[in-house]
Amino acid sequence: MLRLPKFEVKNPATAEEAVAMMFEVEGDARFIAGGTDLNPNMKHGLFAPERVVALSGIAELQGISRAEDGSMRIGAMTTLTQVTTHAELRRSYPSLCQAAKLVSGPQLRNMGTIGGNVMLDTRCQWYNQTYFWRKALGYCMKKDGEKCHVVEGGSKCVAAASNDTAPALMTLSAELEFVTAEGRTRMPIADLWQADGIWNKKLPHTALLVAIHLPAPAADSRSAYGKLRDRGSVDFPLFGIAARLDIGSDGVIEDASLCAVALQARPWPLKKATALLVGTRPGESCFRDAVEMVASLAAKQCRPMPNIPGDHEYRHLMVPVFTRRTLYAAADDKGPVHHV
Repeated sequence: MLRLPKFEVKNPATAEEAVAMMFEVEGDARFIAGGTDLNPNMKHGLFAPERVVALSGIAELQGISRAEDGSMRIGAMTTLTQVTTHAELRRSYPSLCQAAKLVSGPQLRNMGTIGGNVMLDTRCQWYNQTYFWRKALGYCMKKDGEKCHVVEGGSKCVAAASNDTAPALMTLSAELEFVTAEGRTRMPIADLWQADGIWNKKLPHTALLVAIHLPAPAADSRSAYGKLRDRGSVDFPLFGIAARLDIGSDGVIEDASLCAVALQARPWPLKKATALLVGTRPGESCFRDAVEMVASLAAKQCRPMPNIPGDHEYRHLMVPVFTRRTLYAAADDKGPVHHV
């Protein structure tokens, strides 16, 4: 039986109080939101915090609201289920709701939070194991060891970002609001990441995500999220890709965005591929030709490594397939007809 280590629990009433509590102990301290990721990681010996700061009592971390300018604010403690069932989010930001709905299973989505998914730790099949398994292996660079089992002789951890909502939020140009020891700060989600599997955020783990801010969408903004996984539920992504298409009044794509996940330590924007879509019209051959070129370019840019479960060569073959499917889903274009 895997048991939790002993730890102290604190229940702050404000975000500032929560951050201050992180610095009151000499040992490690961790925030806990829904606990769907932290608890199993603690049982596996990946974290052994002296203190756990529970966020459920902080009012400003809860709820979804729309501002007068049409932008939306999602509190970091809003559950994934609340995100997937919110009518305005489903209408304006479908890719985010799709991504949230594809996280794990319904019981965990009822507990897991949008903030917890954004701040999810990187994952690796050599790291996310029990203490006894890792000890027998000789540990790894991310925890207790010095060797990378993915890249022989590698000098940097390549554990993969596996948070489904992150690529969707990046294509939607979301901004993140944090409380840190220095005060409040707000940053584009694209600026949060760094290419380090040990800790892939530029802010320390003592920074508290308070809210996610989504700009008002274009008049005809369409989006979708595609996820490759072994089973139809529960699993983390073997590959995930989010797409956004902004359609002008003449039916032509004016702006587009693509972002992939589960490849490396950070979500990966596919900017070169995106440019090929601008100027095309969904439903016409020019769009479908562009989709094929984008899928081919995505396969060249996205090179899965054996850092998460699943055959990495198969995952690579699925990159153009899911890129193509997701773009057609975003455009609501059925794609070319294939006769059997």
